[in-house]
Amino acid sequence: MLELKNVEVIYDDVILVLKGLSLSVAEGKIVALLGSNGAGKSTTLKAISGLLHSEEGEVTDGAITFHGEPIHRLPPEAVVRRGLFQVMEGRRVFEDLTVDENIDMGGYTRNDRAGLRLDKEACYELFPRLRDRRKKLAGYLSGGEQQMLAISRALMARPKLMMLDEPSLGLAPLLVAEIFRIIKRINEERKTTILLVEQNANLALSIADYGYIMENGRVVLDGEPEKLRANEDVKEFYLGGGGESGKKSYKDLKSYKRRKRWLS
Repeated sequence: MLELKNVEVIYDDVILVLKGLSLSVAEGKIVALLGSNGAGKSTTLKAISGLLHSEEGEVTDGAITFHGEPIHRLPPEAVVRRGLFQVMEGRRVFEDLTVDENIDMGGYTRNDRAGLRLDKEACYELFPRLRDRRKKLAGYLSGGEQQMLAISRALMARPKLMMLDEPSLGLAPLLVAEIFRIIKRINEERKTTILLVEQNANLALSIADYGYIMENGRVVLDGEPEKLRANEDVKEFYLGGGGESGKKSYKDLKSYKRRKRWLS
């Protein structure tokens, strides 16, 4: 459904962030993209969704295709119309608009009013607490409610593929578990393909069908969740299984990168 082939991204004509990145997302699946801060995960999503230009970034090599058609030169609104929607890191709701108005904004590319009404009602069924707050300004919602609102806004575009950037960021554990249960429901019930960027590797792999691990702008390991969980390096640096305490220092991490253990 979605394929990235040897993609390079440069910011400000100088900074090389993605260095020949290749990955694919099969239709109907949840694919997790994991990695530490600065690995290039968010840049990958922005390259797909067409948002790089707003940050002086550009795909300088390689190709990004959706259902076999290149999309890496398209503006963001054209990408949305193709059926891809990105839920940004930090939620990015319109704080001065109501919950109702925020959800309406997600359907700006559609003209079918009856369908929009049905989809809005489906969002409120998926997130009942948003129904109770539908006339409240989005800026006054809790972090978890804002994340629910951001996902609802995305669903109003009827995406074929929804990209989620760090949906667990800043949320309490109980809310994170609820959000991830709903992401799984969206995939299963609405048949929406999902590309999930997440630092919580345990949680992401618990719902994913396939996973990629990025380091320094490249994919260094990929496979089914069971394979990744069994990998000693994944255990050590992402699943908290390294050493007696299960923790590693940043100094250890730099040493680990120099050894290039992923590629051995």
